[in-house]
Amino acid sequence: MGQPATQQIPEITATQLRQRLDSGEDIQIIDVREAHEVAIAAIPNTTHIPLGQVLNRMSEIDPNRETVVHCKMGGRSAKAIEALKRSGFAGNLLNLKGGITAWSNEVDPSVPRY
Repeated sequence: MGQPATQQIPEITATQLRQRLDSGEDIQIIDVREAHEVAIAAIPNTTHIPLGQVLNRMSEIDPNRETVVHCKMGGRSAKAIEALKRSGFAGNLLNLKGGITAWSNEVDPSVPRY
């Protein structure tokens, strides 16, 4: 018998996130990219926790707030969500579909693409 299929990671689009933030919803955003990437482009009011540190710094993520995790395109953030879930993180985690690239394309063209 093989491994059970990976469960689908819930996603939110950049446009949906912008609408929810604009309507005043309390959403924390975690950026799991590397520091040199954050220096190029960032979504305002995010917490930077590089993917390699996400489990060690899990206590910085409030499980009582909805959390959107993002990276450049969505791959590393999906890995971060899987790792957090495996480690017992109980909060609601959403992956930003398309990452900061989608944010730049759909929501805020002033955010540089790289």
